[in-house]
Amino acid sequence: PGDVKDQGRAIAACYTAAKGGRTCSVPAKRERTNMPDQMQHINLASRPTGAPTPDNFSLETGPIPEPGDGEVLVRVHYMSLDPYMRGRMDDAKSYAAPVPIGGTMEGGGVGEVLTSNADGFAPGDMVFGMLGWATHAVSDAKMLRKLDPNAGPVTAALGVLGMPGFTGWHGLMEYGRPKQGETLVVAAATGPVGSMVGQLAKSLGLRTVGIAGGADKCALAKDTFGFDACVDHRAHSDAKSLRAALKDATPNGIDIYFENVGGKVLEAVMPLMNPHGRIPGCGMISWYNAGGLGAGANTPLSAPALWRTILVKFQSVNGFIITNHWDRYPIFLAEVAPKVLSGEIKVVEDIAEGLENAPEAFIGVLEGKNVGKQLVKLL
Repeated sequence: PGDVKDQGRAIAACYTAAKGGRTCSVPAKRERTNMPDQMQHINLASRPTGAPTPDNFSLETGPIPEPGDGEVLVRVHYMSLDPYMRGRMDDAKSYAAPVPIGGTMEGGGVGEVLTSNADGFAPGDMVFGMLGWATHAVSDAKMLRKLDPNAGPVTAALGVLGMPGFTGWHGLMEYGRPKQGETLVVAAATGPVGSMVGQLAKSLGLRTVGIAGGADKCALAKDTFGFDACVDHRAHSDAKSLRAALKDATPNGIDIYFENVGGKVLEAVMPLMNPHGRIPGCGMISWYNAGGLGAGANTPLSAPALWRTILVKFQSVNGFIITNHWDRYPIFLAEVAPKVLSGEIKVVEDIAEGLENAPEAFIGVLEGKNVGKQLVKLL
């Protein structure tokens, strides 16, 4: 109990303290329901027009499902909130099917096995899986990954050592192709993807410039995540003004732009790209509420100017969806997990509490209100 951000920082502090041989405490876990035979889940009540509102979600209560053969029942402890979930709310063709009206919102979670009808899993095991916005979930055992709570906080499986961290690592190394002495720019620099990109690039000898929303986030980017410079996009009303600030921060131009946001940031960056620059295309959060994610979006993309820059400056632009690359996850884990455990890669988590508060926290993610990886604590 208490301020949820303080709780998130307490967990992160314990992560560091444990590795240094020190002790610390985190607020005790507590059950949020006194209905042991009931579960709660959040459904998509209606499709948003523009930005989501609380009315697009509904909190439902029902019986806890029974696992079948080869399945496992999990009590969810923490769930992840990520920008990609906004796309699942639209009825538009994309790389994954939309959540149906009345369906449970999708998302990753970590929790404890309550009942197992599958070899390799036993009650008490901690696991990661796509468990949805729910207090309980039944999953095919093949879709679960067992976690070792003694190796660090299980929340790492939702952030720095999960999909977001893996996304940052894969996009940078595979498509950014970083070289010592180059300059990298990444927007949403204090989020779980951007902070991974920045810290990895810095360790490889690049100049790292973050773009973040607000002076506090820019301070976090520099003081905690080690960025050489950070530009506050909220201090600039248009791309021209933002470009001038970026030019000051990147005197040798930009070799790698890790694309997370689109919008005026992309417009500001493109003229500053060096010849043979690389742009890993990971996300476009500033356009997610435009409608349809490209199938009916009414935000102009300034295509002629963008394509001209790509052509005359020999740019490499690679869009990617991380779910197509899970075969590389063990390589990522072997390379990055030791850096996290040693404290070389810093972790910041923003933890809301209670399933009923997930919609508000998710809306906050789309508005840039979270500080670090946004999670929801259910137990």
